[in-house]
Amino acid sequence: MSLLEHCIIPDWPAPVNVKALQTTRRGGISSAPYDSLNLGDHVGDAPLAVERNRILLNTLLPSEPVWLEQVHGTKGVNADMTDCLPQADACIARHRAAVCVVMTADCLPILFCDKQGSVVGAAHAGWKGLAAGIIETTIRAMEVAPQDLMAWLGPAISQQAFEVGEEVRALFVDANRQAAVAFIPGQHGKWLADLYRLAYLRLNALGITQIYGGNYCTYRESEKFFSYRRDGVTGRMGAFIWLD
Repeated sequence: MSLLEHCIIPDWPAPVNVKALQTTRRGGISSAPYDSLNLGDHVGDAPLAVERNRILLNTLLPSEPVWLEQVHGTKGVNADMTDCLPQADACIARHRAAVCVVMTADCLPILFCDKQGSVVGAAHAGWKGLAAGIIETTIRAMEVAPQDLMAWLGPAISQQAFEVGEEVRALFVDANRQAAVAFIPGQHGKWLADLYRLAYLRLNALGITQIYGGNYCTYRESEKFFSYRRDGVTGRMGAFIWLD
C-alpha cells in the first residue's frame, strides 16, 4: 500500500487548485510507540526516523512544508514569506506550492480555503487555542469575506473521550453562553468537551457555514491515529494544504 493510501484526502468542495491531505499513523518507519509515520521531531522519536518519515511524505508535496513550533497560542505565519521554524499555531499561503501544515495527536486540525482558490490556511486548534482565538486569527490573516471561506475539520479527540475541568468549561461559556451545548457532565465534577462543536460555534459566529469533516476520534481509533490523551508518549500526524 502506498503512503497516499494511508492518508485522508479531505472530502469538501474545494476549488481544483486547492490540494490537501491528512496523514494517519500508518505508512512510515518509526518504531513503537511512534509507529509508524511520526512527523514530530519533539516527542522523543529517533531523529533519523522522523527525517525519513518527512522525506517519504515530501514525495506527495510540491515543496518542503513550513513546519511550526506549536505552542497552543494564537500566532499565525505566512508560508509565502518564511522558511524557518516559527513559534506559531496557524499558517496561511497565497503563493503556489507553499505548503501549510499543523501537527496534532488529539487537538483539532482545521484546514481553510476560499471559493476562488486564492488562499489557504491551517490552524492547530486544541481547547487552549480555540479559547484564545486561533480560528479568528487565521481568518483575519486570510483577508477573505467569511461567506467565501470553507473549513475542513480533521481527526481530533471525540467528546466521549475528552474530559476537562470546570475551569475549561467556564472559559468557553463565560465568553459565549451558547458554548454550553458543547459540554456534557462527566464524573467527579468533570465535563466532556466537544472540540468539533466548539469549532463549529466559532466558525458560525464568524459567518463561515461551509464546514466539513469532523467525524473521527483519535482516542478511540487507535489503529489509525496517534493520541496523546490515550498513550502519553506518541507520535504526531500532519494536516497539509497548498495551492497547485
